[in-house]
Amino acid sequence: MADEKSPAGDRAYRHTKELILSGALAGGQLTSEGEIAQDLSISRTPVREAFLRLEAEQLLRLVPKRGAVVVPVSPTELEDVLDLREALETAAVRRLVGREELMTAATEGWTRALAEQTRCAAAKDPDGFAVADDAFHTNFVEASGNALAIRFYRSLAERQRRMSLHVTRPRANRLDELLVEHRALADHVERRDPDGFARALADHLDRHHRS
Repeated sequence: MADEKSPAGDRAYRHTKELILSGALAGGQLTSEGEIAQDLSISRTPVREAFLRLEAEQLLRLVPKRGAVVVPVSPTELEDVLDLREALETAAVRRLVGREELMTAATEGWTRALAEQTRCAAAKDPDGFAVADDAFHTNFVEASGNALAIRFYRSLAERQRRMSLHVTRPRANRLDELLVEHRALADHVERRDPDGFARALADHLDRHHRS
């Protein structure tokens, strides 16, 4: 109900953005102001405003008299995000293993994320697994206590969400493979082995994202 009381432009923006991030609107797919307006039972004007906001975020490309095309994740963007993820997560783990007071929160975080991934793998739920995947990786950065790294990593969250779905959905019957690799990453941290974590993370990202 609260969402229904928010400005129509904000609702159109959140609704369309969720369609993009969830993959309901795939990269390269055309959508229109009329379609979104009909979904929300609003006029086209606030949808037009929402499309402009999403164009500024490089999620949509406006096509005159036709609507807007969802901007696919480019190879360059993919590589940039993965490089930043690898650097931030590795640095976070190096800090974690040197500070025992930080390890408790880290262990609790990855234990919850792995339990949820186990449930999603058994249920062959790629979307739920993607959410737990993001929580697992984000946990290392957040538990490190580096406020600047945390803010920067969170700024990548929306891009990471789209990328994670590209990995998990085609592997709905093979989510156990990702789970095994995540458990290995957690084991490296538990053993206070940041070099092993760095190697395993690079292999993990290469195998499932960069490929």
